[in-house]
Amino acid sequence: MALRNIRKDNDEILRKKSRRVDDVNDRIKTLAKDMLETMYAANGVGLAAPQVGILKRVIVVDVGEGPHAFINPEIVEKSGSCVDLEGCLSLPGRQGEVERPTKIKVNALNVNGEEFELEAEDFFARAICHEVDHLEGILFIDKLVKSEEK
Repeated sequence: MALRNIRKDNDEILRKKSRRVDDVNDRIKTLAKDMLETMYAANGVGLAAPQVGILKRVIVVDVGEGPHAFINPEIVEKSGSCVDLEGCLSLPGRQGEVERPTKIKVNALNVNGEEFELEAEDFFARAICHEVDHLEGILFIDKLVKSEEK
């Protein structure tokens, strides 16, 4: 495993849409492991492949309940609504209030290429939504209800 450089601020790759993963091969598995290691080293709770310069639909999340890797994640259900403070490893020093669903259902592949469905609530749901947005080239600052500088 290796630490990867986190793309910052106005890096154009952060605004591009990511491509689906057609084959969960060793390169994708290594990417997911590297992303987790990079996220932990940066004290983050989530990271998307575009943030490390790879335009693939891969995200990792750990909100304190253990690591989760999602390949080709698709949010299939959303309910509830909550406005809360968010930040981003790619936008250091910036925070803002963003409205997100309080409960989601997501379909994805795991690192073994197996399909799974997961229900998430509250902070876990928020983190997944934030990272899935990265796959579409959307940053949390695009959805601000209220902005705050650190």
